[in-house]
Amino acid sequence: MPENAEPPVDQDASRVAPTEPARAADPVAKVDDLSHPAFLGFLATQFFGAFNDNLFKQLLLLLAIPTAVAAGASEAGMLDATSVAAESATVESAAQAGVAAEAEGGADLQGVATIVFGLPFVVFGGLAGYLADRLSKRTIIVSSKVAEIVIMALGMLAFLATPSIGFAGLWIVLFLMGLQSTFFGPGKYGILPEMLPRNQLSKANGMVLMTTFVAIIIGTAIAGPLKDSIVPPDMPRMQAASGLWIGSLVCVGIAVIGTVTSLAIIRLPAAEPNLKLKTENLAVPKEMRSLLRKDKPLLLALLASCVFWLIAGLTIQSVNSLSKVQLAQTDTWTSILVALISVGIAIGGAAAGMLSRKISDNFVIQIGMWGTVLFCTLLSISIPGSTDQPGQGHLLGFTGSIPALIFLGASAAFFAIPIQVFLQARPPQELKGRMIAVMNQANFFAIVLSGLVYSILDRIITAADAPRSYLFAAMALLFLPVAIFFKLDATDSETTNGETTDNENGGIIAEGAAQSV
Repeated sequence: MPENAEPPVDQDASRVAPTEPARAADPVAKVDDLSHPAFLGFLATQFFGAFNDNLFKQLLLLLAIPTAVAAGASEAGMLDATSVAAESATVESAAQAGVAAEAEGGADLQGVATIVFGLPFVVFGGLAGYLADRLSKRTIIVSSKVAEIVIMALGMLAFLATPSIGFAGLWIVLFLMGLQSTFFGPGKYGILPEMLPRNQLSKANGMVLMTTFVAIIIGTAIAGPLKDSIVPPDMPRMQAASGLWIGSLVCVGIAVIGTVTSLAIIRLPAAEPNLKLKTENLAVPKEMRSLLRKDKPLLLALLASCVFWLIAGLTIQSVNSLSKVQLAQTDTWTSILVALISVGIAIGGAAAGMLSRKISDNFVIQIGMWGTVLFCTLLSISIPGSTDQPGQGHLLGFTGSIPALIFLGASAAFFAIPIQVFLQARPPQELKGRMIAVMNQANFFAIVLSGLVYSILDRIITAADAPRSYLFAAMALLFLPVAIFFKLDATDSETTNGETTDNENGGIIAEGAAQSV
């Protein structure tokens, strides 16, 4: 998933594109070299932001799975019914004793966490884009980083208070994290065309994308070892939560470093200081609604993108659950499995970019769609009657899941990148930026929906006493109609005015893909 917290992407890229031509010759673009301290400060700021989002979010997702005790206790990679019952009994008895009473009764809370984190992007994305133009983007960035320190400090208190108030405090902190990322995103990417000359934008976005992937992978991978080093694997969930305040303290330190680096960014004036807030800034603009009604290929591509993000939102939750519950792995190995998906996305993104220059986009998309179905199917297979075997009879097991998840991430990139480029290129020039804003808003709505879908699937699988690998079977079935019927219709589509625009917007979207997954 996902920066992931998360995912942080530009919710109103339309604020950047229309003013770019004027800025190309604007003397305000003071940074003429990517080794300038202002750009390096910006690069470090977004790195620490992505790192912190994914570290904190993965810590919370690992905590949200109620079988952490049983998963960490099995040395043989085996999860038997007795250990599950023992862990459930521990949680139940604690609740009856008045300690850490959980309204969810020990349920998997990853779906709730996904909804809470993604909701601010859907609700406040338009307002964030408006403020990014109404105010100086440097002011937005620095203010967001200061807010991050406060939010991570609140996270410490929320962890400490969990035995008394349950997860309510953590949900508030997670919502605030999503809100902070919502406002940070438009300023973060919108500042590049203002700070840099046009001929540096492509390389700059490439550096931002590279460092973001590194931050996502490291932040996600470190969350598990950090949790394992702080709390014992046999500690009940609510007691473990109170010990994780130390993890949140680490996040506070990272936020402080990110705030210091943000001060190196050069001061810039507001793009449109007299911009008036309109109702359409908070929703889908009228022009975009009209365009989507008239342009069916564009609408279908947007819907296909939403289905992809629905699957992407399910992936991180499903991998955490499969690894901890069925494969009986520790939090350390679980986080590594999740991080491998981003490794696959990075590899697949590079490969898809090269292949798109040589073969048709539809062929690249077909590879991605059927690859997604194939590897979800492989990850879903558990041999019946093998509940007493390591991994409850999971076909691939832990070792086999490693390449499967890398290839799943690569397949996702093969599918997503051509569609996202199409969504950038298809609209008329004056609507391209707003199309990106609408796409981001729709994608995050799908991610929020994935939290609801995961919660429903979790209840069904739990009630049926089925293996957790069946989550991937549901994902394959959800994506199968798209693989069968979807075909990109590029007829009469426009081309973008220059390679820089595609690279620039592609960096924004690719980061969103990585943090979501």
